[in-house]
Amino acid sequence: MSEDLIKASEVARRIGVSLVVVQRIFAVLLVALVGSVCAADAKEVVVASAKELKGIKAKTIIWKKDGAKMVLIPESELVTASAFYMDTTEVTVGQFKKFLSEADHPFDGELWGKVYEYSPTDKHPMIYVSWFDATAYAKWAGKRLPTEKEWNFAGRGGLVDKIFTWGDEESIARDYANFYGTGGRDQWKNTTAPVGSLKPNGYGLYDMSGNVWEWCQDWYDNSRIGRVLRGGSWLNLALRAAGRNYNDPTGTYNDYGFRCVVDVP
Repeated sequence: MSEDLIKASEVARRIGVSLVVVQRIFAVLLVALVGSVCAADAKEVVVASAKELKGIKAKTIIWKKDGAKMVLIPESELVTASAFYMDTTEVTVGQFKKFLSEADHPFDGELWGKVYEYSPTDKHPMIYVSWFDATAYAKWAGKRLPTEKEWNFAGRGGLVDKIFTWGDEESIARDYANFYGTGGRDQWKNTTAPVGSLKPNGYGLYDMSGNVWEWCQDWYDNSRIGRVLRGGSWLNLALRAAGRNYNDPTGTYNDYGFRCVVDVP
């Protein structure tokens, strides 16, 4: 019997409480303590810079600058990619507003009317962004755009040689992707969906198919005319995981958006 329990039982004896009752009280307190420790361990780590990631092994983090939740994408020999963290969702209207309020970045104010037509709230993905807008946001946040190889690997969620980002079943596409038309969980006919509205892929990433095309770092080919976009959008039919698109880096459309990544030191 511990010294604390002995003392407690002596006090209990003096006031007429049995040892069994004291032991039960200690058991309840112990369970509560263990529960609070587990809750603390499960709490997502808030990270302010890439340097702070050194030594962190958390599978999910919160990026302090823009409040984005990010998940760890494991190292892969298949694409010779080191581990990195990726935003679980596309950058939202609200996050992009915060960027514009803090950064010296030009953005055509007349575009906001078009943005709200298809992404009406702060929780919808930011659209009408060029590749230059996306890279400027990433730099402000202390992140970068993913390479196409990184995006492709992360988009597949750990699956290999599957048709879609969720597998081979086209019949369940609308549970995972907001694309042309409606059905299943996809209820957004002529607009983007609020980010994270549908099922995530195997790595916990949302909207890796549908909702908006996402800018990547790379040029589409050696002509260096257009930058790569991946993932398809609300305007497309269910898109295969390998589907690619490109456009001039100055292009801005109602189904172009992006998400960011951070390297693991």
